Amino acid sequence: MSMKWWTAYSYRSELKEPWRRKRRRTASALAVISLSAVLAGCSLLPDEPEEEDLSAIQLPQISKKPEYEVTTKTLETKVQASGKIMSQQEKTLYYTSSALEGKRIKKLYIQTGDVVKAGQVVAELDVEDLKKSLRTQQLQFRKLELDMKNTLRQKDEMDPLEFEQKQIDFEEARQALADLQQDIAAATLTAPFAGTVVSVSVEEGAAIKAYDPIAVVADTSRLVVAADFSKDNLEKIAVGMEANVSINNVGELKGKVKALPEPSADSGNGNGLPGNGGSGGAKTDKPSNYLLVDVPNLPAKATRGTPLTVSVVVNRKENAVVIPTSALRTIGARTYVQVVEPDGSKREVDIEVGQQTATDVEVLQGLKPGQKVVGR
Repeated sequence: MSMKWWTAYSYRSELKEPWRRKRRRTASALAVISLSAVLAGCSLLPDEPEEEDLSAIQLPQISKKPEYEVTTKTLETKVQASGKIMSQQEKTLYYTSSALEGKRIKKLYIQTGDVVKAGQVVAELDVEDLKKSLRTQQLQFRKLELDMKNTLRQKDEMDPLEFEQKQIDFEEARQALADLQQDIAAATLTAPFAGTVVSVSVEEGAAIKAYDPIAVVADTSRLVVAADFSKDNLEKIAVGMEANVSINNVGELKGKVKALPEPSADSGNGNGLPGNGGSGGAKTDKPSNYLLVDVPNLPAKATRGTPLTVSVVVNRKENAVVIPTSALRTIGARTYVQVVEPDGSKREVDIEVGQQTATDVEVLQGLKPGQKVVGR
């Protein structure tokens, strides 16, 4: 029985073995097919991008503060203002009598560019109404003269107070007649000196006001540089100081301060900008309102009215020890710099400063030429 069982079992095992091998072969074939399908599917996907090479990118470096050498130079402090070429002798012509206010210009005898002689008539007002009044007052005054002659004959018989009153009335009438004659004479405007008419501000028929400009006459053979400095800068300037003049279309010229502007009641800027033609009148432009600079041998291109710039040297020092303004440091009342030592280290040094310009600072104490300082 035992043999028979083993034989039977062995027979069944032999029957099952071919089936197992067949199943393994089928599974292997399916695995190969699946792998092929997966590989085929992967070949259809887009290629992955290559990784970017970041090795060429440089990281930003911390900026190094600039270093400057302490040097010596001629240090100049200047003040600057704009101006123009003016004539040393020029005058604005205007009417001054308040009795002529509102009168119209009957005749204008000049135009810009005309050359005039001293005493030449420039303009004339229409004062026919004043002339009529003058004739009437002259007749009345003749009557007063006759009455006064009779009064003088009867002086001894008259009351002293009555005689004195008649004298006063007579003098008042004579003064009124003289004033009217003066107003009529003032209606004719004349040139004060020989020169050139450089501007005309009115036309024939225009009504005038006292001290309103009518024209400007100038001696164009006597020119001077005029500059309009502020009050603060004028306090730093003295006659005789060196000045650099930059004239449009001419170039740089050197000169010296010749005169300071006259004091003016106009306190707007303190420098007497176009002056005071009179009480309550329009302002007039004249050389005395400006700082004047004497420039020898002005070029022919420098004609009256040419705009310019004037800079005056108010302080100069030779061989001044200087550093750039960007190297100066302040904290409260302390003024100091950072000095670079030979080994590259830095230390703070307190300094005393002198004059300063837009680019340089004078060092009076604390530094020597050749040292290096750190900028901000």
